[in-house]
Amino acid sequence: MHWYWIDRFTKFVSGKSAQTIKMVSRAEDHLADHFPFYPIMPASLMIEGLAQTGGLLIHEFRNFSAKVVLAKIQKITFYEEEVVPGDCLLYDAVADYINDEGSMISVSVQRNGKLIAEGVLVFAHLGDEYASQDLFSENELIDLVRAYGLFEVGVHPDGSRIIDPVLKNK
Repeated sequence: MHWYWIDRFTKFVSGKSAQTIKMVSRAEDHLADHFPFYPIMPASLMIEGLAQTGGLLIHEFRNFSAKVVLAKIQKITFYEEEVVPGDCLLYDAVADYINDEGSMISVSVQRNGKLIAEGVLVFAHLGDEYASQDLFSENELIDLVRAYGLFEVGVHPDGSRIIDPVLKNK
């Protein structure tokens, strides 16, 4: 993952729900071209932020071992699309189900406290034929969620803290 469309986890319940924030900054490269003198964040990048939030929810639940990809945007509705530098986006992802073949995640975006989009994303869990293909380098995904603060706010459904796997093994 080379483009990061979330900044930090604010809530995380393993296998159930995740909430992240994204602060939109004029310093982001895509805003220089979209559009000059009137920068707005494209809706497609908000969908990517939702997919990253939901995908990381699935990855953690599957002990960072599943190969998970966004397979389908089942539905998404935008109520207001103009997101500009200085806005704070709140991404919510709630797991409808997570199983061996795939997952369905209900998602929403709020901008400065107002609902601006909601929908459903479907994720595929790649099978054994992809077992030898690395999507991330070793520990890259764990390092990423550590930087996002998952282990600072993450809990299991029973309320116990999610422990960083690196610390758990020491």
